[in-house]
Amino acid sequence: MNLFENFFLHFSDLPKKSYKSFLNLAKKENFKKNDFITKVGQKPKSFFIIKSGIVRSFYEDKNAKEYTRTIFTSPKSTGSLSSLITGKPSELHYQCLTDSVLYRINFNDFKKLTTEDSYILKLYSEVLEFIFLMMENRIYELSVLNASERYLKLKKEIPDIESYIAQYHIASYLNISPVQLSRIRKEMLKNQSINICK
Repeated sequence: MNLFENFFLHFSDLPKKSYKSFLNLAKKENFKKNDFITKVGQKPKSFFIIKSGIVRSFYEDKNAKEYTRTIFTSPKSTGSLSSLITGKPSELHYQCLTDSVLYRINFNDFKKLTTEDSYILKLYSEVLEFIFLMMENRIYELSVLNASERYLKLKKEIPDIESYIAQYHIASYLNISPVQLSRIRKEMLKNQSINICK
């Protein structure tokens, strides 16, 4: 199963003609670790689908402290959708946390395709619904789950995340300090050891 088949698993099946039209918009690009695909203040023209690698969105406060809002992995889409829709500058940075291979899709070309193909229009609607639910789930996590529960949920989604990105990025995403994350990890390792010994 290729990248786009994985991506479309979340959505309705596309007829071959519509699928091919979508693929024709996608241009593969390679990015290095720490490369930005969009910076705050820029007006992006494209969104991306991740073939491999990890991308984060984040913002900085006036003291240059970073707050990671979302971590994106394959085969998710990423990019400043709010900026693409409104035409206003991005309020978030989008940065590759690892070497990454992304497919760039021009947003205006995609929107034009939605006016020509009802199946692509339906796909766009479903993608927007998916993003809304994802953001709603993120708000729930931060509001209801404690730090340990948020960490376990992230580990379930990306089991080997520590192998790919720095601890402070993980801590920022969980809205805790690196020290707190270290304590949580030590406590979980301790509990695992106790359970193994039983």
